[in-house]
Amino acid sequence: MKFLILGLGNIGPEYADTRHNIGFMVLDYLAQKHDAKFEIGRHAFVAEIKHKGKTYVLVKPTTYMNLSGKAAAHYLSSLKLEKEQLLVVTDDLALPFGKLRLKGKGSAGGHNGLKHIQETLGSDEYARLRFGVDANFPKGRQVDYVLNPFSADEQIDLPLRVEKAAEAVLAFGTLGLERTMNLYNTK
Repeated sequence: MKFLILGLGNIGPEYADTRHNIGFMVLDYLAQKHDAKFEIGRHAFVAEIKHKGKTYVLVKPTTYMNLSGKAAAHYLSSLKLEKEQLLVVTDDLALPFGKLRLKGKGSAGGHNGLKHIQETLGSDEYARLRFGVDANFPKGRQVDYVLNPFSADEQIDLPLRVEKAAEAVLAFGTLGLERTMNLYNTK
């Protein structure tokens, strides 16, 4: 069984450690842990890992956040996968820092990357793992906030939180959506 794991973020060193790039960070962790290397593919950097008999195609779009749907559509089609085999890893301002929320469908919640994926796929019925980045910013400063690095305090806990998110990604493939939601949405 094969799964497409789409980590959302923006390419370029200026975005590398920002809150908006948590999807890239989780995929980088998974690739490093499984000794996989990302290679340039169509619309994305791509790596493949195996875990408990499952194959995970890790995709980091090179289209920037607002056009993430291009990579989602291309890899679903070229790998001949169904939307049920797609998991999008993204940041979420509505959740406290490090809190995970896995859902099988839902609105984009104002997230431009999710919005473009939904427009491109013509559906909101795909799994997404939201990683809480908190909403600790003054009114009208949302863009600055998500495009800045995590705070010094957050950076202390960040590696553990990224590892937990990576575990949830692997569980999505081995345990399925419902069981993974039960395990990770409560923590």
